[in-house]
Amino acid sequence: MTPNKKEIVVQTRAKEEVRDITAEVNAAVRDLALSQGMVLLFCPHTTAALTVNEAADPEVREDFRRAFSRMVPTIPFEHAEGNSPAHVRAALLGPSLLLPVEEGRLALGTWQGVYFCEFDGPRSRRVWVYAWVEEKGAQR
Repeated sequence: MTPNKKEIVVQTRAKEEVRDITAEVNAAVRDLALSQGMVLLFCPHTTAALTVNEAADPEVREDFRRAFSRMVPTIPFEHAEGNSPAHVRAALLGPSLLLPVEEGRLALGTWQGVYFCEFDGPRSRRVWVYAWVEEKGAQR
C-alpha cells in the first residue's frame, strides 16, 4: 500500500479561529480516489490543531474559542515569543486525526464536522491529508 498525500491550505482571518474544513477534507478524499478506508489528517503547526465536533450549530465554534481562552489564559509564560497560550491550546487538541472513509467521503456522525483550530493567527496554514490506496495488482 502506498500513501498518497493532498495538501489543504487554510487561510485564517483572526488570532483565534475555529474553522469547519469538512468540505475541504472531503474534496481531498475525492482527489485521492479513496472510496473505503481511513485518512490521516495532520496539522504541521505548533500553534494550531484539529478536532471533530458538532458542525450543525455555528455557535459551537465560538464556544470552543471562549472555553480555550479560559482554560489556558494569558499568564506570564517563559516562552519568549508571546504565543505560549497558543502552543498549550494546540497541544490539548493535538495535531492529527484518523478518520474513516466510506463511499468516497468521511464517515462522520450526523452532526459531526472536522475543525481546524487556529490559536496564533491570522496565517496561511496547511493540513496534510494522507490516504493509503491499495496498488492495483498488489498481493495481500
